[in-house]
Amino acid sequence: METGSGGYSVAFDEEGKVVCRNAAGRQLKAVPPKLNDDPVVLGLWQLTEWLAVHRRGCLETAERWMVRSLPVPAAVVTAVWADEAWREVLRDLVVTGADGAVAGFLRGADPERGIGLVDLDGDTVRLTGSELRIPHPVLLEELDELREFAVELGVSQQVQQLYREVWHRPAGVTGTQVDTYAGGRYAALRDLLGRCARLGHRVRGGHAVLPVVEDGRALEARVWVGDYYEYDECETGALSWTGPDGKVLPLAEVGPVAWSEGMRMAAALYSGRTIEGEEAA
Repeated sequence: METGSGGYSVAFDEEGKVVCRNAAGRQLKAVPPKLNDDPVVLGLWQLTEWLAVHRRGCLETAERWMVRSLPVPAAVVTAVWADEAWREVLRDLVVTGADGAVAGFLRGADPERGIGLVDLDGDTVRLTGSELRIPHPVLLEELDELREFAVELGVSQQVQQLYREVWHRPAGVTGTQVDTYAGGRYAALRDLLGRCARLGHRVRGGHAVLPVVEDGRALEARVWVGDYYEYDECETGALSWTGPDGKVLPLAEVGPVAWSEGMRMAAALYSGRTIEGEEAA
């Protein structure tokens, strides 16, 4: 696109960045400052920002579908497939039919032909039902096989699904809290709160909280982080889960997705602890 002055032209490169060429056609290292207020340049920068927000929204929505493991209308997937940002996020996710059968890597979506998958046999199969699922990896019985096949196919997922760390609830577990990742010491509460913010976890009532919907029931995983002055030394506390009524659940009643996601949050907070001679991550 031609700018309004100096014979400059601007465009998007393959990475979606704004690049500029001078009148002689030579690509410059950066857009000249004198073009910062040019309407064409401003328009491209605004479009770049919008596309970044859009891609992030696609990623967050697809991850929410996966974590909740709820049925997704096939019509929604086919409708957004034409959008490059959506297609990049959804391609190669492991999906199943609404009944949990026919797992495969998502490769196409067409209103007439249905949802196209590559299964573990390397065959192309199609889901023609009205709904599909993007299952949380803790629910995938053939997770190891899918991971191995993904390597063979050269699969690269934008949504962390296959290589997401998973934790399985031990058989016969009792009590109401898990102390596996308690005791992660931070030099100051502000460091631990900063870690929560970077990981995207809200803090409420002294707890880092993670909402999880499992089998249509809203649960919340909670890790104690403290509510003292910001200069005080602190440490991560126990992990627990609450039900829709806010009451702490017995561990035996915590479902597989809620358990895995809660342990994942607790482990991530613990891993950022201050180790002697180092600063908090």
